[in-house]
Amino acid sequence: MSNRVMPLVASCVFRSLALLPLCVLQTLGQGAGWIAWLVAGSFKRRSNENFLRAFPQATLQMQRAAMLSVGQMFLEMPYWWVRRNDRALNRTVAPADWHLFEQALAEGKGVILLSPHMGCFEITAQAYALRFGHGGPPMTVLFRPPRQAWLRSLVGGARQRPGLLTAPTTLSGVKQMIKALKAGEAVGLLPDQVPPQGMGLMAPFFGRQAYTMTLSVRLVQQTGATVLLAWGERLAWGRGYRVHVQPMRETLSPDLPTAVAQVNRAMEELIMQCPGQYLWGYARYKQARESL
Repeated sequence: MSNRVMPLVASCVFRSLALLPLCVLQTLGQGAGWIAWLVAGSFKRRSNENFLRAFPQATLQMQRAAMLSVGQMFLEMPYWWVRRNDRALNRTVAPADWHLFEQALAEGKGVILLSPHMGCFEITAQAYALRFGHGGPPMTVLFRPPRQAWLRSLVGGARQRPGLLTAPTTLSGVKQMIKALKAGEAVGLLPDQVPPQGMGLMAPFFGRQAYTMTLSVRLVQQTGATVLLAWGERLAWGRGYRVHVQPMRETLSPDLPTAVAQVNRAMEELIMQCPGQYLWGYARYKQARESL
């Protein structure tokens, strides 16, 4: 199959999957997770190693459940990236307690939403846009485009909706986020994502040093924005999601390395709420990328 035909086929399959009900996609995702669990590979090995490092008491059943959750995460993405409408969100996302956002936005200093690679991390910003996007302050999310051209155009459009904007992982994107915060708006980050070289520090994450982005801390230091934590829990039996929002337990230190370690601890606390829905196979401890 030619290089020109493959992207077209992949795009058609992706869009066709988006037409299926969410419960069907999640069931198919479980099947994909079973395949990943049964077939030996680097992703499975890394997932189990990271899970056991963080939770030495984790059983084989817990590790398998985490792999099934990964399958669901990948198979439900077409649903959100293609449909991306308020009707789908209203139908599948349980009402969240947004009073923390309302209080923080009222202060006018902006809000930084931190979410780990956990549950359906796409849904947190989408749910915010549904709640505040019509007439309220938008959220700008940091976005690293996929390498595949066909997926890049699809995902780029999917993450643009009323109340939801994207910023590239470049210096211009950082400036865009600072501008949004100074305007009293919200920004969203995945702080457990490995940043480019020069944009992070080594900090402990589940007992092992990991190259960790400093952007979230620097944004707080420059703007005084309020930090909130959130994650989208995937409910059983295709019942949708519940967005959990909470404040940081600690006030960020003015010392950059200390504050970065605090962010990692906050992510650990979120993950411990539901370790079976964290993306343990993500190469969290890999070397930093050389460029943006």
